[in-house]
Amino acid sequence: MTRRSFHAIALLCITSLAACTTSSVLEIPAPQADPQKYAAIIVDAKDGTVLYAKAADEPRYPASLTKMMTLYLLFEAIDQGRLSRMSQIPVSANAATKPASKLYLKPGETIGVDTAIRALAVKSANDVATAVAEQLAGSEEAFAYQMTAKARALGMRSTVFTNASGLPDPQMRTTARDMALLSLALRRNFPHYYSYFSLRSFDYNGKTIRGHNKVLEMVAGADGIKTGYVRASGYNLAASVQRSGKSLVGVVMGGDSGGARDAHMTQLLTASFNRARRR
Repeated sequence: MTRRSFHAIALLCITSLAACTTSSVLEIPAPQADPQKYAAIIVDAKDGTVLYAKAADEPRYPASLTKMMTLYLLFEAIDQGRLSRMSQIPVSANAATKPASKLYLKPGETIGVDTAIRALAVKSANDVATAVAEQLAGSEEAFAYQMTAKARALGMRSTVFTNASGLPDPQMRTTARDMALLSLALRRNFPHYYSYFSLRSFDYNGKTIRGHNKVLEMVAGADGIKTGYVRASGYNLAASVQRSGKSLVGVVMGGDSGGARDAHMTQLLTASFNRARRR
């Protein structure tokens, strides 16, 4: 089987729950989450089998999980030679005015691409997301169209992006399944950049900036990928685990708190990992 055909089968599995979900149900305590915001999915990254799914196709707000697609397009631009990790991205007045979380960039200054990647993956910096969008597409609106088009190309059928950061917008939507697809695509297509998602901190202007993904410390083999929060979404997380020859990707959306979200993700990954080993 070729690499391309293997990934085609995995994509078919995750987008066809009835065909590829295993039969038993994980015994997981109810999450601390608003039922109108909660959704979750755990996927075996090797073959696309869905090990757990709850409201995985219901529309949800992505919050800063959006930045995974911003990074996807940035990685693509680097590989295509349109930018390098040494390139400088200018900061517009529009980018500088974005609300926190941010690096507090000033209009007229620049930020290196490598630093921008770290700021998006670790700090989830909204000002950096807009600067990247404007650099790659001329405007954030144009970039959002590119984001949505790429989502469709990756099989993300239910996602619409309207900005590069995930800041609140009633038109923005996704699903847990689509965010799992994006997580898998980042691992599959950009393994040479994927280690950015495992960073727990980075240095900027003489300060150490720490990230929010506590699951990196809570689950053995965890290697990414991204947190997110706005009031409309609750606490979101896409996570990835690789150990003992097994590879899982999980998405939890709508947690009541970061701690509740992280605890639930840990329970899901642990139970799913044990189940995957029995398959």
